[in-house]
Amino acid sequence: MGHWFEGIADYLGEAYLRYSFTYGTIREVDVLVDLLGLKAGSRVLDVGCGPGRHAYEFARRGIEVVGVDVSARFVEIARRKAPPGASFMQGDARSMDFDAEFDAAVSLCQGAFGLACGPGSESAASDPDGVILEQIVASVRLGGGVALSAFSAYFQVRFLSESDDFDADTGVNREQTVLRDSKGGVQDSELWTTCFTPRELRLLADRAGLKVDEIRSVEPGDYGLRSPGIDQPEFLMIGHRVS
Repeated sequence: MGHWFEGIADYLGEAYLRYSFTYGTIREVDVLVDLLGLKAGSRVLDVGCGPGRHAYEFARRGIEVVGVDVSARFVEIARRKAPPGASFMQGDARSMDFDAEFDAAVSLCQGAFGLACGPGSESAASDPDGVILEQIVASVRLGGGVALSAFSAYFQVRFLSESDDFDADTGVNREQTVLRDSKGGVQDSELWTTCFTPRELRLLADRAGLKVDEIRSVEPGDYGLRSPGIDQPEFLMIGHRVS
């Protein structure tokens, strides 16, 4: 059985890039370039790259990017207009085998980390998001940077809607939603997203050999300096590989 997100991506296609949470890509990359100390010639792995919006923006700054996504549809879209320096491949983040090949790695907007549970994960590791983080950290050189965003468990519970079904035991939220494709069609769908606290992120990072430099409360398009709180939907964790 494939990953549940593949069906979502197949249906959305390029319409994914019409959703408002994608509009702040440039501002997000501005912050990440600074936090990760990236410069022209740096090599970055984008895990759960989707149609390639962050990879494109890194590449436009002279940064070499390899994007990985479980969705063949999204990878095909990303390859169409990829700028020089950006390449894409289909793959499951849980089974990546990169070995210290990159200066930094990112996993943003629940592109991979945080989407590992749900249909298709029943036979996977008991903590598939932890496995993904371990693979991400293994992909960067010692001292290399990692940036990932994760849904906030505090925010999710605080603003739980009637379309949400939050499992307090696993931290996974199942959301009933309606998707709209590029032709105006609509489809009822379910999204499974694992939510985290800063403490959980630090524990997972420590196990993966990642030293956490900081965790911020953020929202799409706004990765500015803000201490962890309960009013923003995501956390942004920045760290570097130490083992």
